[in-house]
Amino acid sequence: MQILKEKQSLKKQIRAYKQQGLTVGFVPTMGALHEGHISLIKKALSACDKVVVSIFVNPTQFDNPSDLEKYPRTLEKDVARIMEVSDKVLIFSPAANEIYGNNIVSENFSFDGLEHEMEGKFRTGHFDGVGTIVKKLFEMVEPHKAYFGEKDYQQLQIIKKLVEKLQLPVEVVGCPIDREISGLARSSRNERLSSEQRQNAALIYRILQQVQNDFGIKSASEIATWVHNEFRNNPALELEYFEIANADDLKTATDKKEGQKYRAFIAAYSGDIRLIDNIALN
Repeated sequence: MQILKEKQSLKKQIRAYKQQGLTVGFVPTMGALHEGHISLIKKALSACDKVVVSIFVNPTQFDNPSDLEKYPRTLEKDVARIMEVSDKVLIFSPAANEIYGNNIVSENFSFDGLEHEMEGKFRTGHFDGVGTIVKKLFEMVEPHKAYFGEKDYQQLQIIKKLVEKLQLPVEVVGCPIDREISGLARSSRNERLSSEQRQNAALIYRILQQVQNDFGIKSASEIATWVHNEFRNNPALELEYFEIANADDLKTATDKKEGQKYRAFIAAYSGDIRLIDNIALN
């Protein structure tokens, strides 16, 4: 297994792969790997000759400095976890100045309005940071395919839009949400939850499942009222937002249209730990 920290070394290795006619898969992560990340790596390994996993806590996508400071950094453990899956993965783990130089700032992007929905309303500049780092990593890795989990569904749609607008030669592959036994969507932030918080956080998925069940028989406004009441009755979690949205443009659904796909989205806090989840409704 190779662990590279410099982008020039990475580019040299990618060139060597491509000169051999090998396909390159890419799984970008911020580390603190869990089974959700591992499922993405396995998916990439099943479809590509070589797989690059980046481990980089990207400072420009954090709107909250405290969240950036507390984000778990477990590189040694992450490497060991990847080794259990395959010794043929190339790990790219750069320092921030290797990516950004001395100017750690985001580019400004337009994602045709996707960036203004849901997360965009609550996390100022977040998707500019996501677009910046994904663009930089795609330019360095030049993958044939890149793998992202649907837990961050809005991010997935934004990355697809980035690739479309910049005409980047990469296929973005969305992968199903990986869940704990309780149904809680796997996230690196889950490691900061106490056992009691973890148990309470499973409510998020149970609510989404009920929303999925009710979607065919109740209006969006009736469902939203029920969701807000459920959170009010469970003070261990603080609801930030609940949305039923068009699965393509993420606009809030006011009525249901035949042939249109919809998803339900929740962001909530357990203490100071922010959790997100979503589910397909039809």
